[in-house]
Amino acid sequence: MDRKKIEEMVDEVFEESFEIEKEQLSQEKGIFQDLGLDSLDIVDLIVALQKKFGVKIRDDNRVREIRTLGDIYSFIESLYKEGSFTIDKN
Repeated sequence: MDRKKIEEMVDEVFEESFEIEKEQLSQEKGIFQDLGLDSLDIVDLIVALQKKFGVKIRDDNRVREIRTLGDIYSFIESLYKEGSFTIDKN
């Protein structure tokens, strides 16, 4: 799975789960300040990403470092490269 596909799938999570329009989504956008998510939304985001990508990320400490949409793209990409995915959605 390439970075572009990961970005598309992450963007779908934001569109479907938080009703954020695709035009608002870019890698430099801050999850809290720009996209308006709060701490409760982060739980929903983690669950949605786990479901979308077939991964377990709740216990991964790197999640705490995520601040921007680009951070999410990079995090998911690193999980893919580590072989953490249970499903490969090409």
